[in-house]
Amino acid sequence: MQFSGVAQTAQESDLLKIGIESVLPPLGNLIDSAIAHNPYVRYRDLQILVNKCKFNADRSQWMRNVGVQTDIRRGTFDNFSTNTSEGQNPSLFATRSSQTNYGVGAYIKFPLYDFVNRKNQVNLARNEIEQAESMAEVQRDEVRQLVIRQYQELVLNQKLIRNKSKYFETAKVSMAMAEKEFQNGTITVGEYSRISEIVNRADDDFETARINFITSYLILEEIVGIKFNLNNLEP
Repeated sequence: MQFSGVAQTAQESDLLKIGIESVLPPLGNLIDSAIAHNPYVRYRDLQILVNKCKFNADRSQWMRNVGVQTDIRRGTFDNFSTNTSEGQNPSLFATRSSQTNYGVGAYIKFPLYDFVNRKNQVNLARNEIEQAESMAEVQRDEVRQLVIRQYQELVLNQKLIRNKSKYFETAKVSMAMAEKEFQNGTITVGEYSRISEIVNRADDDFETARINFITSYLILEEIVGIKFNLNNLEP
């Protein structure tokens, strides 16, 4: 995701002169993007879907005890029949034939364990849904807090780099004056070395602040899943 309007504003501005919060998307938008981008949030949402499917399966589990049973048999069968006529003894007839027999019937079974435990299974599945929803909300809260902290860290680092930049510029001016005075013999070697050390520390502090600023900027990009395209990011 990219914000071309933000990039255009940044190209026309010096990030040492304006607040970076004015060239970034609103904090609320960054939080929403981070939540949508976060893999752990997606995992928690999928867990909710899994638990809901399990809940529906447990609620309909009683249906496995109701059904229709069919029976098909094909083979050679011996059929016996009797023939009785008035005044005669009954006679027995036997016939053999190949035939197919069909049987269809419905059944209902209520195993005692399923009957007693069904309510517990349904309640357990319902509690697992609530648990997954709570975990998903906890994950969202953690992402919100992470974005807020990183956003504020970026703003703070920009303020620090501004201060370090001003101090470094002042130190360089002092160093230029000290060089002239040293050449004219108006300051000692010790004083010249002291001012030189101040400039070196100011340079190191500025470089550290610059790296911290860029690092916090890039981390915020990764968290929210947005490329801000601030081309003149580095002071």
